[in-house]
Amino acid sequence: MTHPSRDRSYRYPLPLPSPAPLLERSGFEAMRAMANGELPPPSIAATLDYTLTHVAEGEATFEGEVPDYVFNPLGSVHGGYVSTLLDSALGCAVHTTLPAGLAYTSATLEVKFLRALRPDVGRVRAEGRVVHPGSRVAVAEARLVGVRDGKLYATATSTCFVFDPRQRT
Repeated sequence: MTHPSRDRSYRYPLPLPSPAPLLERSGFEAMRAMANGELPPPSIAATLDYTLTHVAEGEATFEGEVPDYVFNPLGSVHGGYVSTLLDSALGCAVHTTLPAGLAYTSATLEVKFLRALRPDVGRVRAEGRVVHPGSRVAVAEARLVGVRDGKLYATATSTCFVFDPRQRT
């Protein structure tokens, strides 16, 4: 049996050859440079078609139109898409609180799905904010809302390790 299909191609920015342009700036400056196009966004954003739309100290927001290639077999949006959007908002919110020279990595990610995200929702917004900007461990929370309907679809929390990438542990 042949099923209808569609081709998809897209352009994505190559990762920076070194994290130096990010690390020589404060996290807020680096995120702002990404938002205004001075630094390339991460390639995952092009892959899943979402963009950084807001950056402030301790905050980061991403928006994307729910693409048809992230549906599960039951016709709703795969949880991995929701989790990726929320993880991006959480991590980038933490990044905005870091001084120059420091990096972060996710230690935990907990996502709570509150309702099915269906194709007709359209555009969604993942809003992340820092709850605890620690020097070794930072904590952030995020929410995923429908832009058109204003409904809350999922929430998430993350704990991130803060570290100096020049030091080996």
